[in-house]
This record gives sequence, structure tokens and C-alpha cells, in this order.
Amino acid sequence: MTTDIFFKIHQDLPREGPGRDKYTRKAFKMLPKIDKPRILDIGCGPGGQTVELARLSQGEVIGIDTHQPYLDRLAKRIKEKGLSDRVQALNCSMFDMNFPNESFDIIWAEGSIYIIGFERGLREWHQLIKPRGFLVVHEMTWLRPNPPKEIYAYWKEFYAGIKTVPENLELIPHCGYQIIGHFTLPEDAWWIEYYNPLEKRIKKLRKQYIDDSEALTLLDNEQQEIDMYKKYYKWYGSVFFIMQKH
Repeated sequence: MTTDIFFKIHQDLPREGPGRDKYTRKAFKMLPKIDKPRILDIGCGPGGQTVELARLSQGEVIGIDTHQPYLDRLAKRIKEKGLSDRVQALNCSMFDMNFPNESFDIIWAEGSIYIIGFERGLREWHQLIKPRGFLVVHEMTWLRPNPPKEIYAYWKEFYAGIKTVPENLELIPHCGYQIIGHFTLPEDAWWIEYYNPLEKRIKKLRKQYIDDSEALTLLDNEQQEIDMYKKYYKWYGSVFFIMQKH
């Protein structure tokens, strides 16, 4: 039941986390030009950035995720855009990737590296990147030190590994990369394609599940995430880190 309502909440939303194509483009343009790169998009979700990366790079892109309905949506987009010869949607876990070492010019992960953890992701994905290749992620990050107790407790429960920007920047060279640049996703990246449609969906489903306490609890949890961002957006956000393999 909980799984069913979760997928009803998130079904067909534009994105499953903060982001917009304009910020994917901004991060991609911080990389040096590569002729038709091979790109792995880890935790691609419904694949908005996957298709954009194919357009930007003119290269080959593999998007991986473990939720088949997201991959089905991506496969449909790939076909509609005429990209079937260059883009692939693959059901694969980031914990169980069997690509050969040094397979990719670029590994890309928008808002998904937290699943495996920032440091572990950097270390384990390193071997899949070609020499002098690139890793681009955006990661949930404290934007200020000493956050208020309420939001600190909230994020420590859901993502104990959350760090400050300086802490992540210090970690990057120890994991085998040099930093090319970084930037914080602005507020519109959270609202336009993520929280606004999500909040509308929550309101609609509350009416549908008005007598279902389990479903209402899950809807309350989803709304709490939105409310926390409204209240504490100055304290945390998602930061793009653009890195090159040593």
C-alpha cells in the first residue's frame, strides 16, 4: 500500500528532484569540449537531463535507474526525439554496475549520488572514468554552517552524510579528482519542475485518500519536505560539483 501511494505521488512528475535543463547546460558548458563523448547518467529517473546531455554532447548516453516506470518514460522520450541510436535506458543499480573500467568520458549524476554517499560514489565511480575524464554531480549540501536544530535533525535523519560545500571540496582531491568548478542550484530549480507539481499532486491525493491514515501519513511526509525547504532554503541546497579525474 505504501509503495502504491508513493508511486501515485511521483508518477509522471517532470522531475524527481531539483533541476532544470538550463542548469544541466550550465554544468556541461564548464567541461572542455569532447568529441562525441560516452556518458553514463547514474540515477537518471525519468531522464530529463539524459536527453539534454545527448543533445548537448552529440555523444552516446546510457541512463541507469532501478525504477522501470521511469525508464519506460525515458525510453518513450528517446524514441520521440529520434535518439535510439545514441541513448539507452538501462535497469541497473548504482550498487551493481558491471561496466568495464575506463568505459566513460563523463559520469553524470543529478541528485542521485546521496543514495550511495558522496565519498563512496566518487571513489567507486573513479575506475569507470577514462583517464582525464570527468565526473559531474549535484549533491545535497549545507550552504551555511551551524544550521538550526530543526532542519539539522531533519536532514541527519534522511541523509546523515550531508556536508558543507568546503567539506565536499576538501574531499574531492582525496578521491582522485581535481575540481573544475561548482555552483548552487537556485530556488527555481526546486520549484518549477519539482515542488510546485509535487505540491499540487499532494493536495489532489489528500481528497482521494481522505479516509486512509497510512496514505495521509505518507502525504504529510512529502509535504514536510516541501515545507522545510520553504522555511530553510537559505541553509541548504543542491550543489553541482564538476570534477576531472587525476
